Amino acid sequence: MKAVVVYQSHWGNTAAVARAIAEGIGEGAVALTTGQATAEALAGADLVVAGSPVIAFRMPTEQTRNSLASEQSPEPPDLSQPSMAAWLEGLAPGNASAAAFDTRARGPFGSAAPAIAKGLEKAGYRLVAKPRGFSVQGKYGPMRPGEIDRARQWGRELAAQAR
Repeated sequence: MKAVVVYQSHWGNTAAVARAIAEGIGEGAVALTTGQATAEALAGADLVVAGSPVIAFRMPTEQTRNSLASEQSPEPPDLSQPSMAAWLEGLAPGNASAAAFDTRARGPFGSAAPAIAKGLEKAGYRLVAKPRGFSVQGKYGPMRPGEIDRARQWGRELAAQAR
């Protein structure tokens, strides 16, 4: 099965979750940034999984992504890739199975996965799972204990549902 896990990540947490999901899906799965996940990279995919961090209580846009440049953080954020919102806006129509996830701090700090799921559906993709959130410790991470294993398990479940 060809599976593509697309992600936007600033401090590496969402990237780690995306890689774990791809690992759980198994052979034929790759994790790509929003900049790498071109129409050519998605061509022929049986499953597309997309995820981002929650920024300003929602899915990142170019504006919220760019606002991170002036943020005082332990490490500079990776701002080299398009926002998830921009990637979804340019997403070519498809009919593969799909799922959405986000990484977020615990608490009432919003979510991104439902908006990502809507974007995938708008492009014609068929959701095979409810949007999923994975928890980071604090604002910059790392991931909470057990979350990477939970992501890997979710990847296995998505592979079974997409078959």
